[in-house]
Amino acid sequence: MEFQDSLDFAKQLDQQDPLAAFRSRFYFPNFHTENPVYLTGNSLGLQPKTAAKYLQEELDDWAKFGVEGHFLSRRPWFSYHENLTAMAAKIVGALPIEVVITHSLTTNLHLLMVSFYRPEGKRVKILCEEKAFPSDQYALASQVSFHGLPHDALVEVGPRDGEQLIREEDILAKIQELGDELALVMIGGVNYYTGQYFDLEKITKAGHAVGAVVGFDLAHAAGNVNLQLHDWNVDFAAWCGYKYLNSSPGGVSGMFVHERHANNKSLPRFAGWWGHNKEVRFQMEPGFDPIPGAEGWQLSNAPVLGMAAHLASLEIFEEAGMDRIGQKRNQLTAYLEYLIHLVSERNKEKCEFEVITPRSPKQRGAQLSIMAKGQGRQLFDKLTALGVIADWREPNVIRIAPAPLYNSYEDCFRFAQFLEQALH
Repeated sequence: MEFQDSLDFAKQLDQQDPLAAFRSRFYFPNFHTENPVYLTGNSLGLQPKTAAKYLQEELDDWAKFGVEGHFLSRRPWFSYHENLTAMAAKIVGALPIEVVITHSLTTNLHLLMVSFYRPEGKRVKILCEEKAFPSDQYALASQVSFHGLPHDALVEVGPRDGEQLIREEDILAKIQELGDELALVMIGGVNYYTGQYFDLEKITKAGHAVGAVVGFDLAHAAGNVNLQLHDWNVDFAAWCGYKYLNSSPGGVSGMFVHERHANNKSLPRFAGWWGHNKEVRFQMEPGFDPIPGAEGWQLSNAPVLGMAAHLASLEIFEEAGMDRIGQKRNQLTAYLEYLIHLVSERNKEKCEFEVITPRSPKQRGAQLSIMAKGQGRQLFDKLTALGVIADWREPNVIRIAPAPLYNSYEDCFRFAQFLEQALH
């Protein structure tokens, strides 16, 4: 499609958008302007309007039934997570047995690494990307330390000198180089800083070829890019619910364990009673008998209030469908990139904007990371004052993410206008 730099063109695209009606199903923050340009779904998604209803229903059932709500409430708490499984599985391209919603993201990553990071002999190393999200770096380093290994057991692959992105051939080459020393590949599916989306299928194949286990942190990928975790043969993955999945601050996390591991009860794990055979759970007998599949990695009772918020969002994803979301994501992001380029061209004497996120739709999701050369935090603060809710990363990167479920083409046009206004 040939884009145009006009409000009428943006409105025309919105009129033709098959997902346009979903925008009205979310609340937009109005703390400093009635009509914000909200482009921070990569950090915290907007609140679905049904979330309050579902939360209130659980509060009402708690008041009405007390402890009996585990079995008598309209969505019994005993099996509450099961309401979420099939919808979540579709979002990440998994079978229902491979997915469970529980705990929080870094907790789930640790629980999965207990099972899948098993250093032995010379096979002790973990490979991750340089400048991974800090929580991942802390988690991986602490796993290495927990096993009494030297810090160089954690190996990072980064961009080449003078480049912003990690070349995928360098990831594959590093996997080959480490070979039989590599125990685990654990990479963020979409890098939080640059927005680069890695080829998870190729990485998984390469890791398996040298005998390593392969897992991913999909915090910036789930609900954003189109995933096929089952078909790609990924061993494990985890993701949060509060970014693109719009499921409350610090909300519940998703966990994926491939079907081929579903019935392997010999896998070491940190056990809890909600992962125990649900048919006999309340007999309170000793001896942990894990539920087959991802459910066997649960620890404690379902966090029902967080899951109620997640349910509200997953229903919207189910209705919209990831295929349509992906189509709009690609066009919306391309349009926003086009507008940013025009602003940069018109204002070279003041600032040069470089989108460091890959240009190919196959290598990115909705996020664009804009490097503002010649400007600093003051530019971002001006954008905020104009009504743009975006994200700043030192030293000079503005992260924006047009979320297909609630962002419009007009949002993109208004952002470009405000960006140019902030320069003047």
